[in-house]
Amino acid sequence: MAKVHDIRKAFFEEGLSVSRIAEEQGIDRKTVRKYIDQEDWNQSAKKPPGFRPGVLEPFKATIDAWLEEDRRRRRKQRHTAKRVYDRLMEEKKFTGSYRTVALYVGQRKREMGRDAQPALPLVHPPGEAQVDFGQADYILQGTLVHGFYLSVSFPYSNAGFVQVVPGENTECLFEALIAIFLFIGGIPGRLWFDNASTMVRQILGGGERTLTDRFRRFQEHFGFALAFCNPAAGHEKGSVENKVGYHRRNFLVPVPSVQDLQAFNAELLQRCAQDHQRAHYRKERLIAELFAEDQEKLLSLPRIPFDAARYENCLADAYAMVALEGGRHRYSTSPRYAGERVQVKITAQWVEVLDESLRSVVRHRRLYGSSRQESMDWLPYLSQLSRRPGALKYTPVYSLMPEPLQRWLEAQPRPEVGKALGLLAALSQTSGFGSACTAVVESIQRGVTDPDSLVALHERLKEHAPLCEPLPTYSHGIQAPQVLFDPARYDVMLPGVRHE
Repeated sequence: MAKVHDIRKAFFEEGLSVSRIAEEQGIDRKTVRKYIDQEDWNQSAKKPPGFRPGVLEPFKATIDAWLEEDRRRRRKQRHTAKRVYDRLMEEKKFTGSYRTVALYVGQRKREMGRDAQPALPLVHPPGEAQVDFGQADYILQGTLVHGFYLSVSFPYSNAGFVQVVPGENTECLFEALIAIFLFIGGIPGRLWFDNASTMVRQILGGGERTLTDRFRRFQEHFGFALAFCNPAAGHEKGSVENKVGYHRRNFLVPVPSVQDLQAFNAELLQRCAQDHQRAHYRKERLIAELFAEDQEKLLSLPRIPFDAARYENCLADAYAMVALEGGRHRYSTSPRYAGERVQVKITAQWVEVLDESLRSVVRHRRLYGSSRQESMDWLPYLSQLSRRPGALKYTPVYSLMPEPLQRWLEAQPRPEVGKALGLLAALSQTSGFGSACTAVVESIQRGVTDPDSLVALHERLKEHAPLCEPLPTYSHGIQAPQVLFDPARYDVMLPGVRHE
């Protein structure tokens, strides 16, 4: 009480501000305000069992200040009773028992908890859904990916749907939601989100939010209403919070091995639908039956498909590379675009460079992560290599070629190598680099390397037509076998001719 008296005296008699008193006393402003505003000074007759007020009384204000300060800290970084006791021993020379401190700390935490805003159960009508991301690894074509997955939960029925995505960006969000909309045959009338930067640009007063232009376009296209959780209040969409864990445990353990992510996601949606053949945890009906009521309230799918891709106009550098994600990720284009601007189409999985007519020039698998990375497709550079064939062996294109083709190119003069690379570039445009290399190797093995023969052989291989064995050749001085002509053999095909 002596300290409380000093606080009240400093405020009422000396005229010091709350902030000044808190600073001088080493306590929280809320504690100062509490003692200034307190009107009832009656001593409580009810005391916790085993309490020793005489020992702890001088330290209550300090404990209160620590606990008040905790309310602004992360839950895992708040004082436990043990930590309060240790600090009192070390900093305040406290001589009482741990039990005395623990009883008081428990009491004060319960009292402070009553001041917190109570959690109210939210009622979700049919047709509403909640959306959230989770993190999960998966193996894509033999490579481990530290990826994500999007969970959509319908609180009314407890139905849930999941899609695995490589990132937590806008393109992944859009593509996953569209896949789920198409699978369930409609659009939830209201979607609940948190305040991720993929959607929210700024949180304003009164619960208003400034949305990103792309998300606003997405919302307007599909026509759903929006609901956002309060900042740091993920419990407000507890249905999907639980569903994120459920999907990871039941569909993503063990780590899935995927060859085609789109096909795997289609399979996941089917598995989700099968999972709905179980009872609701509270309503004693099948989730599938309840979800049918959700579906009755869904909005109709739009007539025009939504393009989830992002388009950027990028300047290619001197090496014809374009940079995305603040320069962290670089992608090759084609030598003719060095120093020029190109249109780049960005989806969840792909980065595609487009020409002036918006046709694909080259497509890369999209890079993810915060480290600097580069994706290089050397095939568009074949034409340039045909003009500078001496550089071939110092590029990755050379290692991509079959060994017979490498040996043949090494044995050719430089002009012939240039011609071969030019033809290889032309053939690669129509059916790919692998098919073009196969045609050239077949031609070399048959001893024919002129351009017309290469093109003809390439077309035959492309159509999967059987190849004829090469005709035997005869060296000078060896007589070819004689083939005798007998006209009588053709008489059988003439009508009216008598045969002996």
